[in-house]
Amino acid sequence: MLTLRDVKIRYKQSIMGFAWAILMPVLVIGSGLIVMVAFAAMSGKPVNKADILSVAVKSVPWAFFVAAVRFATNSFVMNKELVTKIYFPREILPMAAVLANLVDFGVASSVLCIILIVSRIGVSLYLVWVPVLLALLILMTLSCGVLLACANLFFRDVKYLVEVVLTYGIFFTPVFYSAKMLGKWGTLLLLNPLGPILESFRDTIILHTSPNLSWLGYSAACAILGSLLTWKIFQRAEGYFAESI
Repeated sequence: MLTLRDVKIRYKQSIMGFAWAILMPVLVIGSGLIVMVAFAAMSGKPVNKADILSVAVKSVPWAFFVAAVRFATNSFVMNKELVTKIYFPREILPMAAVLANLVDFGVASSVLCIILIVSRIGVSLYLVWVPVLLALLILMTLSCGVLLACANLFFRDVKYLVEVVLTYGIFFTPVFYSAKMLGKWGTLLLLNPLGPILESFRDTIILHTSPNLSWLGYSAACAILGSLLTWKIFQRAEGYFAESI
């Protein structure tokens, strides 16, 4: 019900409606094309269809992560009446914010699927990895959302730091380009736990190859350990929510 409420509030009296769900990925893709053209001009290599579709495939999950974390960070402060007046599992609030953005992700993914079909990118058995990648993406997003929502409740400037990190984080994440394009420096991008997941989306959907299991295992370990750590921190901090909000 909280997820449904968040979705209704977001699109109430909205002219564009669900078109907002694809606006952010479109902007990211457009920015990526500019970067790719610049790289192509410097290297002398033309931009091909696979490169363009790779940016599109990685832009949709990146846009979901950014929007979900942004909304989840403010979820406790925006619902302070619920937090202070009644008791309920309060982790539901940032989870609801993430799930509401998952609706947008579904809309944008549907449009992306149509683009891929029209582009005749083809299918392969490696698509069985996509549900695993989606699960890791959602788990990582939930962990970040709950942890940052908790931190923002005690330190209100956290939301401003989150905005800065999310704004410039795309330059430290392999969205516009792949880690291989940067050679040895590309490893630094893969140290970002979200990086191997995005690269795996490209590998399985566009390139029809198996993801790099070592780097994907690194992302899975970060997502699982991060969720466990977040749960422990949340349990200890929850008792102070009402008096700190």
